Amino acid sequence: MISRQVAAKTPARELCSQLEGRVMALRVNDTALAVYLVVADSEVLLTGTHDQEPDVIISGSLISLTKLAGPEGSTAIQHGDIDITGDVVIAQQFQKLLYFGRPDLEEELSAVIGDAAAHGLGEFFRAFGEWGRDSSETMRQNVGEYLQEESRAVPTREEVDVFRNKVDTLRDDVSRIEARIGNLESRSAAKERS
Repeated sequence: MISRQVAAKTPARELCSQLEGRVMALRVNDTALAVYLVVADSEVLLTGTHDQEPDVIISGSLISLTKLAGPEGSTAIQHGDIDITGDVVIAQQFQKLLYFGRPDLEEELSAVIGDAAAHGLGEFFRAFGEWGRDSSETMRQNVGEYLQEESRAVPTREEVDVFRNKVDTLRDDVSRIEARIGNLESRSAAKERS
């Protein structure tokens, strides 16, 4: 499917020719699981083994690697959940190539089960994805409320703001006391000299 999508798009074909003979490995940490993406003959080949050292190795937990496919990919990299070794430019080119090669699952399904059924399944999975996102947001809010309001394990924003204001006031008071002590010391030193 990826090779079919690459062949259908001019920018993808150009990237494919630039990456000819290059290899990228996706490795799951603490396992022997690895997938190699090899660009050969203007196609992207997926294989479980490869004899030569890859140009780029991307490794992480299985969950982190699955995040790469979605909008959280750059966040996973920034937080260090994903480790990239090798040629960064080639890694970016592979990323673009895979973006172009993303299969349109609805289109692929329509060839097998027909347009209407594929569209219906696509709608179902989109709705399911929205439900999943909404559910996770609701759960995040519920856990936050529980931790702040019921278990009192985490302070509320208001409590943090009050604490911060008290710390600021205390810091200012200490600065004023230091200034007064400094004035008193300098007056005392001046009296001793005179």
